[in-house]
Amino acid sequence: MIATALRALVLAAVFSAGLAPVACLGENVKPLPAKATKELPPELLSLLRQKKMPKTSPIVVRVFKEEAELEVWKRDSSGFFQLLKTYPICRWSGDLGPKLWEGDRQAPEGFYTITPELMNPNSDYYLAINTGYPNSFDKANKRDGSLLMIHGDCSSSGCYAMTDEQISEIYALARDALLGRPAFQVQAYPFRLTPANLARHRNSPNLAFWKMLKIGNDHFETTHLEPKVDVCDRRYVFDAQAPASQPDAPVFVPTQRCPAFVVNPKIAWRALEKQRADEREYAQLIKDDVPTVPVYSGLDGGMNKVFAAQYPDRVSWARVFPYASYLPHLPPIAWTDDDGSLPGKWFGRLFKPIACGARAGFLSSIMFGYGC
Repeated sequence: MIATALRALVLAAVFSAGLAPVACLGENVKPLPAKATKELPPELLSLLRQKKMPKTSPIVVRVFKEEAELEVWKRDSSGFFQLLKTYPICRWSGDLGPKLWEGDRQAPEGFYTITPELMNPNSDYYLAINTGYPNSFDKANKRDGSLLMIHGDCSSSGCYAMTDEQISEIYALARDALLGRPAFQVQAYPFRLTPANLARHRNSPNLAFWKMLKIGNDHFETTHLEPKVDVCDRRYVFDAQAPASQPDAPVFVPTQRCPAFVVNPKIAWRALEKQRADEREYAQLIKDDVPTVPVYSGLDGGMNKVFAAQYPDRVSWARVFPYASYLPHLPPIAWTDDDGSLPGKWFGRLFKPIACGARAGFLSSIMFGYGC
């Protein structure tokens, strides 16, 4: 009886840390490292009190690649999610767009459910939160990859990398939010899904995918409630429920045709109002022919500008096709580039770009260190 009670207490302690047990509980269970059980800093605890956010209330994590920002939203005493804190992202890899296959260096985009089992207190990157990629949407679209994390150490190969100090706070917020509940949501976006940003990126082959993500984004931004996410017909659907004439809840199968459903009317009208306003603004921007950005940046990800001086060499040229197929326009190098100069006219034609396109001369690519 005493042993049973002790076993229950140990189990409760593990879950209170926001972690599921990964081995039989007993005398040989490895204790959690201090970094995984560390209390939130006093400044953040004070901020929680100011914003009337219970320490263990749910969170939603929102990630924006292009802006290199990670937001933690937390439910306050009114029952709605409010922004708690924005963290600059130290490093993300790949380019804008979803992860497609193992080794493409892409950080995932989409909606992910983080359970206690995905919290890693023993990470080689200080602390880590596995995004759970691939989710049911990714699998239905035959995308693969593994171990895509939000972690520390400011180093990324398909992850969202923070500083150790930042991930310590984010991990603790996630751990406390998981106390007594099964999961929290991560929303990963290419950029803030405003009409202006979508217009800038209108030439991207990912535009339709991003507009689908925007529906979930708009549900959250207009209601401050976590969107309910399902997948059917290989696409996301948000806040779906059964039609009034149907007594049973709809069953969603990611690879099969969507069942009959309606969007929760309390959410639908608010989101629809925002979507219509955004569509009008987007149409005007297209009419005004606002400038677009290159489909691929030619860089391997990015970082928030606050880290540029501290880590000047962390962002390199892209290493994986098709993300390396766009090369930045660099100043010509006399004698090697066909730039119109006399040496260029003499020698430039000898050094034609091979697989890089006409953006830069062949020797330029070697000397500047970017690969075809």
